[in-house]
Amino acid sequence: MVDSTITAPVPRAISAESLPIVRKALFRLMPLIVVCYFFAFFDRINIGFVKAALQVDLGISNTAYGIGASLFTVGYVLFEVPSNMIMYRVGTRQWIARIMITWGIATMLMIFVTTEWQFYALRFVIGGLEAGFSPGIIYYMSTWFPTSYRGRATSYLFLAQAFSGAFGGPITGMLLTYSDGLAGRPGWHWVFLFGGMPCILLGFVVLKFLDNRVEDAKWLSADEKREYLKILDRTPQGGKGASLMGAIRTPGFLTLGLVYFMIQMGAYGLNFWAPDLIRTAGQGSDLLIGFLTAIPYTCAAISMVLIGRHADATGHRRPYLIGCLFAAAIGFAMVGFFAQNIFILVLALAIIGAGVTGGIPTFWALPPKLVTGAGAAGGIAMINSLGQLGGIVSPTMVGMVKDITGSTTPAMYVIGGLLLAGGLIMIFFSTPLIRANDREFDRNR
Repeated sequence: MVDSTITAPVPRAISAESLPIVRKALFRLMPLIVVCYFFAFFDRINIGFVKAALQVDLGISNTAYGIGASLFTVGYVLFEVPSNMIMYRVGTRQWIARIMITWGIATMLMIFVTTEWQFYALRFVIGGLEAGFSPGIIYYMSTWFPTSYRGRATSYLFLAQAFSGAFGGPITGMLLTYSDGLAGRPGWHWVFLFGGMPCILLGFVVLKFLDNRVEDAKWLSADEKREYLKILDRTPQGGKGASLMGAIRTPGFLTLGLVYFMIQMGAYGLNFWAPDLIRTAGQGSDLLIGFLTAIPYTCAAISMVLIGRHADATGHRRPYLIGCLFAAAIGFAMVGFFAQNIFILVLALAIIGAGVTGGIPTFWALPPKLVTGAGAAGGIAMINSLGQLGGIVSPTMVGMVKDITGSTTPAMYVIGGLLLAGGLIMIFFSTPLIRANDREFDRNR
């Protein structure tokens, strides 16, 4: 799958002679980044898989679970922009390593939670410690890959998100089923231990192997470095947002933040509630729920690769994103309408996965067209923070609706409506830079 993507038509911004250097960087940097992102995303969604066991052991309601899940995002949002600005100053390698080591430790500490308030506090701390990871990686990739190659590079990154959901579900199901009672601990403790320990180890790997700049890369020869720097120098920076305040004032910047909020409403609706939706539809086995939950993420992986490839080949981003938003809106409407039909429910979740998760890499190819330098570091974090507010609103809203009405259906319709609105915003309110075809954007440098 990876090979077929890499042999897609070469974007015109990169000459045939220069392409091997870009491929070399892709193969050198992306495997480590993808593995790190796999565990970062697993750290976010594992709370959804352990929901039932956690509620029983802690004696908490759906609303309390939703609040706890949301507090992760509160911590993430509060510290995201400061984290990325610090990273811009101290270096990606050092700061990403710090993030991974500290959040891994905090994730493992979840095994000591025994009360509702401890649950709230630690989820907030984990979110704060992880703050800056995703936008930091996206900013880092914008400094390493030219515009016309970012679609596929970003799709590989978020492919880890899809794989985390696809493999994380079955793995979590097996841990909950077969490790329950091991060493006197419930199965959900082992889920958090499995999620946290690799992050600590990967943090030290990042500290040793991730290069901050092209000039630091010992795996590139002097000639390759010069050629690569020329490629990156030819990569256009169309926006004027070279500082955080400049980024905020850039036309289209806040529009992207609003659209990403709507995307994350859908993403968190899928990540935190898909296992519960399947369980409510009558599939009570943790193992079977884990495997069924893998289906939407598998569809997301396929969607990411196909969309990333074709968006890079054509230079179009916005139309693909709009199509993804509309598809996800239809999926949430189907989830609400067919909540008790397990076959259609899983199909609807697959459509949501392909739409919401599949569209995220395409979205993240847009902000670097508006912002540069410190504006890119802080601005990308700001957009991500605005989007992550959806991670505060979505889980809490769904939990409250279910406690009040006994059903998640009304909340699914609300999320679907927001995704529909996001697609309409991209159609009618996109600025010229956002609308610009990336191939024309590069050629007019």
